[in-house]
Amino acid sequence: VIQECYVQNTAREYAKIYAAEAELLEGFGEVPEVIPIFLVHRPASNIPYATVEEELVGEFVKYSVRDGKEVNFLRRDSEAGQKCCTFQHWVYEKTSGSLLVTDLQGVGMKLTDVGIATLAKGYKGFKGNCSISFIEQFRALHQCNRYCEMLGLKSLRSTQQKQRKTTSLKSKTLPNPSAVKKTVPKKAREPRDFIPSEH
Repeated sequence: VIQECYVQNTAREYAKIYAAEAELLEGFGEVPEVIPIFLVHRPASNIPYATVEEELVGEFVKYSVRDGKEVNFLRRDSEAGQKCCTFQHWVYEKTSGSLLVTDLQGVGMKLTDVGIATLAKGYKGFKGNCSISFIEQFRALHQCNRYCEMLGLKSLRSTQQKQRKTTSLKSKTLPNPSAVKKTVPKKAREPRDFIPSEH
């Protein structure tokens, strides 16, 4: 229960910073909000701890599934869904790929019961409640939308393509040294006069 509060309120703090940046942009509009969750101690109860949060009234939508896959059409096509996706991208970029807010769900722009994935070592002393594989899946599947562009977020696809290109170019241009036969003309094998360099 304590971890649940810690995760949701951490996501809430990131959402506040995201909102402050997004609200400065003309045409961005309303920004998703992660609602606060509170821990209540009930010493007289046989379940001594509980969480309390605002009741969300309306159609409850999962904008992202817990594993970070972008398969939900409401996530991809709705304004709230696109802004949630941009929020994930923003957090990912702000933390240099070390943290991802996932399992975004709620009513309209109000979100609750979110998850956070971190790298194995955590991020600045914080460890999330989701697998590191969610970060890898997000990096592979994320598709930028107009809100990502408005915030100036870097495309994750172009970064991956550059990495793949560099890797494939290295493998093409650097042949295996043991497989290469060196053929040097006889004249080139004769010793040359050594000319010392001035440097």
